[in-house]
Amino acid sequence: MSAMKPLSGLTVVAIEQAVAAPFATCRLADAGAEVIKIERPEGDFARGYDNVAAGQSSYFVWLNRGKTSVALDLASEAGRAHLRDLISGADVVVQNLRHGAMERLGFSFDELCRENPRLITCSITGFDPNGDMAARKAYDLLIQAESGLCSITGGPDEPSRVGVSVVDIATGATAHSAILEALIARGITGHGMAITVSMFDVMADWLTVPLLNHEGGRSPKRVGLAHPSIAPYGVFETQDSKQILISIQSDREWAKLCEFFLCDVRLSNDPRFASNVNRVEHRDLTDKIVAAVFLKRTADQALADLTRADVAFALLNDMAGLSAHPELRRISVETPNGAVTYPAPAPRFDGATRPVGRVPELDDGC
Repeated sequence: MSAMKPLSGLTVVAIEQAVAAPFATCRLADAGAEVIKIERPEGDFARGYDNVAAGQSSYFVWLNRGKTSVALDLASEAGRAHLRDLISGADVVVQNLRHGAMERLGFSFDELCRENPRLITCSITGFDPNGDMAARKAYDLLIQAESGLCSITGGPDEPSRVGVSVVDIATGATAHSAILEALIARGITGHGMAITVSMFDVMADWLTVPLLNHEGGRSPKRVGLAHPSIAPYGVFETQDSKQILISIQSDREWAKLCEFFLCDVRLSNDPRFASNVNRVEHRDLTDKIVAAVFLKRTADQALADLTRADVAFALLNDMAGLSAHPELRRISVETPNGAVTYPAPAPRFDGATRPVGRVPELDDGC
């Protein structure tokens, strides 16, 4: 018999849509919590984002495993009464509706917490719910732009979005960890708490290093697949047109690269390259020297020499490369349209990946 999951017996009511809140509650469901997902009568709009996962949305299949779905019309008295009944038996309530929507429906989290002092609530918002921008709509790419993330992403010619919904995912992960902290605190004090997590705050926190560089007079520039503070750290092409990314993190690693890959130990003591600060100052020349050596080697030769030098490297893969990657762990998840396989959750417990629940049909938990 499999061991009981750590959150078994915990009930979570999730008035959620899209990505950020579903990411958080999916992790709670994986850990054994009963997650009751409240959807509109027409369903979470993420169900319609695409149809690539056995005819279903990849987003929905990824983020809603292990939950039950209850479709409610919260504009109706009956729908609100049903939701209130579900919340009365909940340990945790999570919501990421538009600013003020829960209060307008008669569900003030302050009142809910007064009625049940053990209740943990988590509101995911775009901006500070008490700030001037509280009512503004907020989606992933909008926050990427507003926070300045796009300004440091991409190549020199123009800014770019990050290729995944990084704001939503980061916010969901932050909410998940905050909920777990609140559960631990409740176990000690017996009291719940009200959590708010804004997408903007999450990204601002993640952008601390580039912000401090800017405020310190070294505003970061877009450098594509290079590193703004380290050199050489970027992509180089081999004789057979393969692309390899290397990362030299220390002067010791630079010396080993010079000896075993560049085959010129004098470069490790050259004042233009002796320290990382020097190499960044002379980045164009540093990269030119390294690039010339890569062009003299096939990918197999380059990888062998980089391995001998014991420096960090990676192949510049695409999704086909990830799909066939020997390190990719997968899980098989049951969905209304059959099993779908996709990457396994990262944590392994006692060396094993926990089993996960099925993806719900709309209103399968009514």
